[in-house]
Amino acid sequence: MQRIASIDPVTATGSVKDLLEGVRTQLGVVPNLHKVLAQSSAGLEGVLAFSGALARGTLDPATRERIALAIANVNGCDYCNAAHTALAKHRKLDEAEIAANRTGRSTDARADVAVNFARKIAVTRADVAEDDLAALRRVGYTDAQIVEIVLHVAVNVLTNYVNEVFKTEVDFPHIGPATRIAG
Repeated sequence: MQRIASIDPVTATGSVKDLLEGVRTQLGVVPNLHKVLAQSSAGLEGVLAFSGALARGTLDPATRERIALAIANVNGCDYCNAAHTALAKHRKLDEAEIAANRTGRSTDARADVAVNFARKIAVTRADVAEDDLAALRRVGYTDAQIVEIVLHVAVNVLTNYVNEVFKTEVDFPHIGPATRIAG
């Protein structure tokens, strides 16, 4: 059961109403995560701005979804696991790829290095080695993209934590529980 009330976009007022309407315009719906975040207009605005800025970055959308799936499963976030599974399918990632992403891997050799690095950041709380950065550079990731990988981990941890603290009701197709992947 969800631990905090969702803000109904129909009855929302002021900046929250405008922000939720922007989400609806962009996505066609207002996911429950955004309705929970709407309890704080600053929180909702901050997450939307952070996510929006990263969406304009240089990492391709499929890799962003791969990272989101890995981090959701490190943190055991059922909401994000379901949401990013749906988004990954929309990005044409197949079941084998999605399953690999949930374990911090990828069936694509280049993406595998990025997803594994993202998982390592989350599991070790950013205790990565120079060799980890070198591996990313060897497969062609730029320093800008490496920064974005770190930031995608951060934004996904942020939304995972919100969903886990408040047990946000999953409004995407249920796929079963996310795993908590340790070390």
